[in-house]
Amino acid sequence: MKNQDKNNIKLGVFVLTGLLALIFSFYMIGKNHNLFGSNFELKVHFTNLNGLTEGNNVLFSGIQAGTVKSVTLINDTDIEVSLMIDNKVRTHIHKNATASIGTEGLMGNKVVNIIPQPSASPKVDRGDLLTAKKIVNTGDMLQTLSQTNNNAALISESLKKTAFRIDSSALLSLLNDKSIGAELKSSLKNINRTAANANKLSQGLNEIILQIRQGKGAAGVLLSDSSAAGNLRQAIVKLRSAGENVDEITSQLNKMVMDIKQDIHKKGPLNTLLRDSLMAKNLSLSMDNIQKGTDGFNQNMEALKHNFLFSGYFKRLEKQKKKEQEVLLKQQAKALQK
Repeated sequence: MKNQDKNNIKLGVFVLTGLLALIFSFYMIGKNHNLFGSNFELKVHFTNLNGLTEGNNVLFSGIQAGTVKSVTLINDTDIEVSLMIDNKVRTHIHKNATASIGTEGLMGNKVVNIIPQPSASPKVDRGDLLTAKKIVNTGDMLQTLSQTNNNAALISESLKKTAFRIDSSALLSLLNDKSIGAELKSSLKNINRTAANANKLSQGLNEIILQIRQGKGAAGVLLSDSSAAGNLRQAIVKLRSAGENVDEITSQLNKMVMDIKQDIHKKGPLNTLLRDSLMAKNLSLSMDNIQKGTDGFNQNMEALKHNFLFSGYFKRLEKQKKKEQEVLLKQQAKALQK
């Protein structure tokens, strides 16, 4: 009887041990732990896990690579996630690989995706910290879409109000008026004609400027010929000097007129000549006699020119006058050439 109780106890312990081992095996298989191979640990820091928990799967390029071992809250912004990686996969993971939180399918469980990078980098070591990459999750996408829909509704309402305003505005009636279209075409033709005239005027001005630069025409000669510019400067100086002389002569004439006025008002010979009519008559007769005497003298001189005694003397005088005139003309010609 005692032996049977011992056997039952042993059997119960064996069955209980086997049951516990079976439950533990199921648990480890459910967590995707490798029961017979060693595991390799990597770490990632996230700011938001978006529902990621311990035991979720870890994928490398879409291949099952391990599970989430633990989740540790470091501070209010960083959360450390430990990943248990299968040794068969870790040989393909490099230090520059990035990790992000994704979803199995559209609405499945959260997973950690390890994404390899094309650039060269050494392989990871145990306990390395991978770079986290933030991926827009479904909630953020739905929130953005909701905001976009609200904005689209507001824009649609604004466009609707604008369309009603345009439909009832004077601008639409103005656009529907056919006579305005004809007038607008006529205005455009006039604008084109004006633009063509402006182009012609511009071309003409360009030609004039080109001729001036090439020294053609009076303006070109004045602007390009240095000697002409010098002569023009000298002429301006002479004109200024002549103006000053004219001013001086005018001043002298004014002074002379004032003196004459004073002499007229004073008692003197000039006052007597201008105011005494008898003396003025005598003066006129004297001037006539002088004129007659001058005419007679001219006639006598003309007669002397034809006299054979004095003809040679007058011919020499005429030749001397001609020579003096020729010398004077030559000097004027040289002055003009300079």
